[in-house]
Amino acid sequence: MCPPVESVRRAAFAAVLLLTLAMAASSCAGPIPKDGPAPVASSHATASSAATPSAAATTSVEATPAVDIGWVGDTLVGSRYGMAPRAGRALFEQVADELRRPDLMAGNLEGTLSTAKRSKCDGKGSKVCYAFQAPPAYADSLVWAGFDVMSLANNHAHDYLEPGLEQTKGALSAAGLAYTGLPGQITVREANGVRVAFLGFSPYTWNASIADLPGAQALVRRASAQADVVVVIIHAGAEGSGKTRTPKGPEHAFGEFRGASRAFAHAVIDAGADVVVGSGPHVIRGIERYRGKLVAYSLGNFASWGGLGTGGTLGLSGLLTVRVDKDGTVRGGRWYSLKLTRRGVPAPDPRKASAALVRKLSALDFAERFEMDANGTISVPR
Repeated sequence: MCPPVESVRRAAFAAVLLLTLAMAASSCAGPIPKDGPAPVASSHATASSAATPSAAATTSVEATPAVDIGWVGDTLVGSRYGMAPRAGRALFEQVADELRRPDLMAGNLEGTLSTAKRSKCDGKGSKVCYAFQAPPAYADSLVWAGFDVMSLANNHAHDYLEPGLEQTKGALSAAGLAYTGLPGQITVREANGVRVAFLGFSPYTWNASIADLPGAQALVRRASAQADVVVVIIHAGAEGSGKTRTPKGPEHAFGEFRGASRAFAHAVIDAGADVVVGSGPHVIRGIERYRGKLVAYSLGNFASWGGLGTGGTLGLSGLLTVRVDKDGTVRGGRWYSLKLTRRGVPAPDPRKASAALVRKLSALDFAERFEMDANGTISVPR
């Protein structure tokens, strides 16, 4: 028996309605992306990449923003011991691509960018007094190489006294480079929506003091109020090829107090710092994990044109990148092994000797540490 006409009409209407709703849902959903989670874009134009949203990103809250922060040690762009060709660029040509990878790249600027005449060595007969000076225009080579922030927290920032330091600050500012390390100074840069504060400390009067733990903690707390992530840079430790170990107490060199690196690093992390990186001994030292935070006590020498020693451990270098979430959580990182040429120019080291050294030193000196494989990949222990 045939169904009533009204029943047929109702069934047809329901079918059409269901088909219409299905088509609408399909058009709203869009194509399913093939790629995984989008990579975090770099703030450096040469290293940025287009992001393809993941399926999860269209239906859930985005992951916590993160930033990759790079650090290298002692960087000397020129001095009376030698001026790198091409206004300093020759120093960085073999490693510029790597320097440009981190979202924010920082380094320790040894010496001045100035034309000042008087130096700290004037009138001294000592053969171990070194005063470093390069033309102010050499600041452009640092920008070209990929640096974003330079630390002036070191003994050579005052090589040409106050006029030399003032000219250095002016040269960096004119080139568009941020700097840090002066008393009370907090330098904030932003990348990937994450505000990062850089603070620099040394034993010298022209810098924020590494000897004043309460003062350093207060400065870190001020920085924490201004930024999401706080990076503390230290210039500390005795010098020389045999100074690769990180002692537990204070250090001295040439009659100077050179800080108590462990106590200082722990104190600033207790106050809110997320990453501590260092230089000063001219050699690599180990990496510690303290309260989940990363402390790289020294990256050694990075670059010079005849002004820094390169024999033995003095010639092993690295570029450290640390990945940090906006909430300050350290997610891991990378140690990129470098070796200095006889003149002092950094080049990639396929043998990865510096990664092997930092792994060894970390195991010798610290009970708590991050995991690092032979290639330099740093991960958080489970």
